[in-house]
Formats: sequence, structure tokens, C-alpha cells
Amino acid sequence: MRFAWHICLLLALPTFGLAQTCVVDTIPVKADFDPKRYAGKWYALAKKDPEGLFLQDNISAEYTIGMDGTMTASSQGRVKLFGYWVICADMAAQYTVPDPTTPAKMHMTYQGLASYLSSGGDDYWVVDTDYTHYALTYACRVLREDGTCADGYSIVFSRSPRGLPPSIQRIIRQKQEEICLSGQFKPVLQTGVYISDSPEVRN
Repeated sequence: MRFAWHICLLLALPTFGLAQTCVVDTIPVKADFDPKRYAGKWYALAKKDPEGLFLQDNISAEYTIGMDGTMTASSQGRVKLFGYWVICADMAAQYTVPDPTTPAKMHMTYQGLASYLSSGGDDYWVVDTDYTHYALTYACRVLREDGTCADGYSIVFSRSPRGLPPSIQRIIRQKQEEICLSGQFKPVLQTGVYISDSPEVRN
């Protein structure tokens, strides 16, 4: 019995060693992030939504680096208002780097390019990217007292709207675990359809 008890204890020890704290400040981000390589068009393939209104589908973003090195973006997608209005959303954003030693941790200031769209600011962290195929971003809007995230969102981006190969999907799943959001992502529909500026009523 004593031998069996020691075996059970040894099997349980790795579980404690692998436990995650999920404290936002400990989330790893892309080392030596290069905004110039990150620039260009990205398509959202999956997302974990925050509370409240958020882009629904056909989400894309194009990042540009200015002469002074600052990054800006124009993005678009569709949102559903009041449960039945499907409306196109055009957004513009500017990015700053609070700590130059961690360039992957940016702050995003965004504006909706229509009166019904919100404006504001969020963190914008590039958790991981290979620049040519995929990127995983993260933002926490509300922190709990223990440093974990009470309300945040994350997006899986791809250079192609057609998806990612299994080898990259495995990398992304691992990163989703590292940011404590495993199993919380929903697919983003990419149909190439983008509504005109006028609202369209959908049942």
C-alpha cells in the first residue's frame, strides 16, 4: 500500500507543476516583435468575444507602418444590432507601445467610422505570429483583483481567408491554452460578402 501511495503521488505532482495562474501580466507575447513584418492584410478565422457589441463575421484588418514607425490599421466586418440589424462596420485604429522593451504589447485607440459604432481604447497584444501565415492577438478590458482577466477578447488571424494547415492549428491551440482561453473560441465566417453602407434588416 505504501508503494502504491508513492506512485499516485508522483503521478499527481506534474499536474501541480503545470498549473497556470492565468495572471494577465504573466501571459507570454511575441519576442522581438517586428511591426514591419506584421504589416499587411489579415483575416480573422476565430475569436473569443468580450462582453457587449463586437464584430460578428467577415472580419479583416490591414496594418500600415508610417514614416515615423507608428502602426495604424483599417478594419472591417459585420455587426448585428438589436438582434436583427446586420450592419457593416469600418474601424480605424492607431497603436502605441507603452514599453519599448516589449513591442508586442501595444495600446490600441480605435474609432468607428459611423455614428452607431463605438470608439475607445484597448490593449493589443500579439501573443504569437510567424508573420507569413498566422497571428494570435489578445486584449483584457477588465482585470480582477487577483490579476486575472474578467473581460477580454482574442482573435486568430490568417493571411488567407481560407484557413490554416493542421501544423499551425496545433501551435495556435497551445497558445490559446497559455492565455487561458482554450475552448472559448468561435469560428469567424469569411464569405467575402461585405454589406453596403446602408443597414440591412435580417430576421
